[in-house]
Amino acid sequence: MRGRNLKAPEGLDTRPTTDRVREALFNVLAHHDWGEDIGDPLDGAIVLDAFAGTGALGIEALSRGADFACFFEKDKKALRVLHENIAHLKIEDSVAILPTDVRKPPKAHRPCSILFLDPPYNKGLIPAALKVLEAQGWIAPQAMLITETAKNEKRDMPESCELLLTKTYGDTSVSFYKMQNTLPLTKKN
Repeated sequence: MRGRNLKAPEGLDTRPTTDRVREALFNVLAHHDWGEDIGDPLDGAIVLDAFAGTGALGIEALSRGADFACFFEKDKKALRVLHENIAHLKIEDSVAILPTDVRKPPKAHRPCSILFLDPPYNKGLIPAALKVLEAQGWIAPQAMLITETAKNEKRDMPESCELLLTKTYGDTSVSFYKMQNTLPLTKKN
């Protein structure tokens, strides 16, 4: 899907991942030595793009080898644009769009092997989202979690998140975790 532009909603309610950060994130995913137990995380992946906005992360994952992407988005303007982007790219058969709040997801039909969590910065939404995603069956054993946060944002990640790598791009930090799926999700001290 290279070279195709995605639409973004007008206004400041949605903060799409910049092209520079998205390209860097996917270069790390594709070229970092994750070890034999992870290999190429995108190959055949089932992806959850939570806080989807334009859907750029899930769409990019599909274009790089993922099999399926599920998008969570509750903002009506962003949802409209997300639907338009999916239709423009003609990938409707490879996606599910759920108009839902990440903190109140439905039960998963199947768990995801890659999760992108790119919430509004400095709101502390990631730990709460992970707890309910785990409870609702969205996280596959040994799934990879990629978070995008403000560079100086405090991250109270659950013990089940093994930090593999963090990269900083300007004011943005992208962190890569391996989920250990220990129940219940508890915070590190």
